Amino acid sequence: QVQLVESGGGLVQAGGSLRLSCAASGRTFISYAMGWFRQAPGKEREFVASIRRSGERPIYAASMRDRFTLSRENAKNTIYLQMNSLKPEDTGVYYCVAGAGGTSSRSYGAWGQGTQVTVSS
Repeated sequence: QVQLVESGGGLVQAGGSLRLSCAASGRTFISYAMGWFRQAPGKEREFVASIRRSGERPIYAASMRDRFTLSRENAKNTIYLQMNSLKPEDTGVYYCVAGAGGTSSRSYGAWGQGTQVTVSS
């Protein structure tokens, strides 16, 4: 089972940027699609973005497509989520995931502990 450790969260003003990283342990990183979900206070967990094993054609939630960029570096067992033009509604805990891919949380069997992102207005 792959283990995931997120980093890069923090407090940023609206319009600012953050880059989240997720480092995976184990030699099977290349076997998994990877992605991010987030959960805002009082709201359900929602899909953010995912990327195939090859790193090609990431998919994004509609509200993030033009602001977020997901990439993976297989040689480092790491994925990155570059978040630009952040809005207060982007505030939440961001979870790194590994699994079969797609937009459903049920497709991912491995979850990180989460990293807090707070966007102030």
